[in-house]
Amino acid sequence: MTHQELVEIARQAREHAHAPYSNFKVGAALECADGRVISGCNVENSSYGLSMCAERVAIFKAISEGIHEFKQIAVIADTRTPVRPCGACRQVISDLFPKETAVIMANLHGDIEVIPIQALLPAPFDPSFF
Repeated sequence: MTHQELVEIARQAREHAHAPYSNFKVGAALECADGRVISGCNVENSSYGLSMCAERVAIFKAISEGIHEFKQIAVIADTRTPVRPCGACRQVISDLFPKETAVIMANLHGDIEVIPIQALLPAPFDPSFF
């Protein structure tokens, strides 16, 4: 799947975002190793700590369906430059994806940036240190 195709699926997922507090709608699309695509959107809660980012929604949906191998993930929001995953999402992606996995970041203006997860989170938490 091309980066643009995955971004378009993420853009469509963004339309389902529940962001009544921040009005910051985010969409994500995850291409799985078997070719399936799982999408997600951010879901806010009045207690912000209980909110969930679009990237983690897509990843957790995939895992709950028995999918554990991923190729790439796209994220999109209405920002001046391509949106980047938050720190929590970077850690989750780093734990579950190969280090060279492409993270495709986009905005509604058509700007796209692709960076491997290891460049976005060069020193992730690693439980093997214990």
